[in-house]
Amino acid sequence: MLGTFHFSCPYHILFFLFIILIKQSKKKTLNNMDSSEVITSTNDENFGCFTRVCNKIRSLFKRLYENMIKFGREAMKLGKDDPRRIYHALKVGLAITVVSLFYYFQPIYDGFGVSAMWAVITVVVVFEYTVGATLGKGFNRMISTLVAGFLGVIAHYVADLSGNTGEPILLALFGFIVAAIFTFMRFFPKLKARYDYGLMIFILTFALVAVSGYRDDEVIKMAQQRLWTVMIGSIIAMLICVFISPVWTGTELNNLIASNIEKLAIFFEGFGSEYLKTTEQKPKQDRSNFRQQYKIALGTKSTEETMANFAKWEPAHGKFKFRHPWKQYLKIGTLVRQCAFRVDALDNYLDYDMQQTQPVIQENFKQICKKLSYELGNVMKEVASSIKKMKKTSAVKSQLTDTKLAVRDLKTLLQDKSLWEKFNLLEVLPVATVASILIEIVNCIENIVEEVHELGCMANFKSMENAIGPVKELSDVIRPHYIVTVDDDEEATNKSNVIPNHKGMISPAEAEIKSIG
Repeated sequence: MLGTFHFSCPYHILFFLFIILIKQSKKKTLNNMDSSEVITSTNDENFGCFTRVCNKIRSLFKRLYENMIKFGREAMKLGKDDPRRIYHALKVGLAITVVSLFYYFQPIYDGFGVSAMWAVITVVVVFEYTVGATLGKGFNRMISTLVAGFLGVIAHYVADLSGNTGEPILLALFGFIVAAIFTFMRFFPKLKARYDYGLMIFILTFALVAVSGYRDDEVIKMAQQRLWTVMIGSIIAMLICVFISPVWTGTELNNLIASNIEKLAIFFEGFGSEYLKTTEQKPKQDRSNFRQQYKIALGTKSTEETMANFAKWEPAHGKFKFRHPWKQYLKIGTLVRQCAFRVDALDNYLDYDMQQTQPVIQENFKQICKKLSYELGNVMKEVASSIKKMKKTSAVKSQLTDTKLAVRDLKTLLQDKSLWEKFNLLEVLPVATVASILIEIVNCIENIVEEVHELGCMANFKSMENAIGPVKELSDVIRPHYIVTVDDDEEATNKSNVIPNHKGMISPAEAEIKSIG
């Protein structure tokens, strides 16, 4: 047995060694599998990150391309809407090119030095879209540079007399006084309207000349170079703006006022067809185009004032003579806005559901209001055409006559007592309020026609034989009321002093509506 045991021992040892080798090989296999899975997952993660980065870069380029296409379409639309914008951009480029020659050519550069760059800067800040704005800025810059440069040189020499110790103190004091005074002057409405840019340039030029003169002894030469370069840049900008495809501010203001009046005319034409419709009869999108256009006239006050100020700088051109009555345009613009505010109140009644109103009342008011709105639209269109063409017209006379008839019919209907007795007050009041607003609008349009007639007389519109008709007839129909004048020696009224007037009083129709309310 021992022999057998000893004989079989090597086999047992080999068997155990074989089992150990198998276990180790399994462990290595498992370890290799785990490491390969880790490597594979790492590779997958790296590939996913790379894919996300590529997608982001691709989306970035896609958005960039879409924005470029959108920008190109918007640029094409702007150019098609008003080609003068393209011409303006080309004119600015031409002015910059011409004035840059002072910096490129050595002989010219030797005369001006680094100050030649001021000519380029002047063109950039002075050149505007319209002639009036460019002339205003150009003259403001030249005059301010001249006066401020002269005072800056004087301030430098006065401060120089006080010695090295007192010179910086005096220069600082002069700078403080000039900056404080001229900054405060910019708050004056009249100065701010026309000379605000000049006052700002005055402060800048005085500070540059006076302060820089403390380190530079050639103050006069520096002031001269700055003055000449500013004048050259301003003159080049003004000449190119005036003689190459000019955009006149006066013409723009004239067209703006006429356009605002046309927008009111469009509303009146649309109001007549839309008013007194029920909810079922109105379209789903009941904010029609005619109900949006007139709102533009409500926010043009600042634009009109700016244009009127710039137009005063322009020379005589076309039908616009020297000293054209630009203030009259502001008066007309103010009256147009007052009318637009009344139109805005009238617009709210288009959203009113007329099912709450009796059909009889609707039928009585519908035809009269429709006729009156139509006539008002014709009057406003004719007035707008008169301003745009700068010609007097006789068509307004006949149109005002038709408006008189419509107003007379509307007043007769409002004064009908049976209307108020048969129906409930809440049913009649909405349509009566609309009628009252229309009467007020007629009075406002009468004032617009009067001011346009005055503009035609002041600006010498053509065709005096076709002058706007006697507007006062309209007020006699709309507001038959009186005022009383009192002599200085008498405190009592005199019947012989009673004269008709159309301002500040209340018509019988309005008085009746208010008394009922």
